[in-house]
Amino acid sequence: MKLIFRCLWITGFLWGVLAAGGSPISAQGSGQQFEGFNLQGYENDGRMKWDLRGDTADVFGEQIKITNVDANHYGDQTMNLKAKIGRLDKASGDIRLEKNVVITSQDGGQMKTESLDWYKERDLVETEDLVELSDQRMTAVGTGMKAKPGLMVAQMKRDVTVKVKPQPEEAESQLVTISCDGPLEIDQKKNKAVLKDNVVAVQADRTLKADEITVFFDPEAQTVQKMICAGNVEIIQGGNKTHSQRAVYEADTQKITLTGQPKIILITAGEGSIASFTKGMKK
Repeated sequence: MKLIFRCLWITGFLWGVLAAGGSPISAQGSGQQFEGFNLQGYENDGRMKWDLRGDTADVFGEQIKITNVDANHYGDQTMNLKAKIGRLDKASGDIRLEKNVVITSQDGGQMKTESLDWYKERDLVETEDLVELSDQRMTAVGTGMKAKPGLMVAQMKRDVTVKVKPQPEEAESQLVTISCDGPLEIDQKKNKAVLKDNVVAVQADRTLKADEITVFFDPEAQTVQKMICAGNVEIIQGGNKTHSQRAVYEADTQKITLTGQPKIILITAGEGSIASFTKGMKK
């Protein structure tokens, strides 16, 4: 989830970068086109803070259209943003990016979508298009996304699929695939992500289903610390099934605690005979 947080953070400099282009361009008058559009911003000590380039900038009244947007933000990590078209409304401060919108972090993480609206006054970034977030450890794909960069929260709206490699050195066979009807809600301050509605997690021959799964992350390593599964929990491995209303997975011990009338159905020896019993249990 670290990648999603970085993508939220980079949107925070979009307003400053693109809006900074409003004054010098509008001073030239409206209805004009400028070639080789280029702007830079600097820290107080003279270090470059950001830069933005575009092939052209067209000024029409309160609207500025920039083609082939290419912006960088420099800091602890360099972030790059590209889009075929950027549109700035000087009156509202709203920005729309269109066509091949790609945000790339220095370590290779990326966010891709076809459009992105930045509403300055509401501190809101939103798209209804397909969104893909990826880095070395995870890929998340979903339709529609909205985020509050200032509050460091985001929501991938629907049809979400997340693929996670628990540890970078682990084999592809250990890949965990989690899908849900949505939404996927992310809260950076609380270091958690919540997947809702028909959640299914699959790893090798193990499948876990629940109405909702909350994942808590280590804030430094960004690895999973704990998963809380709630509502119609079902764990399937081989021919065995376990049911409960709640399950808590602790990553350090790799144990699952089941509560809420847990019930286990086992395939036992002897011509497919089945044993079923109910009790509080740890797995």
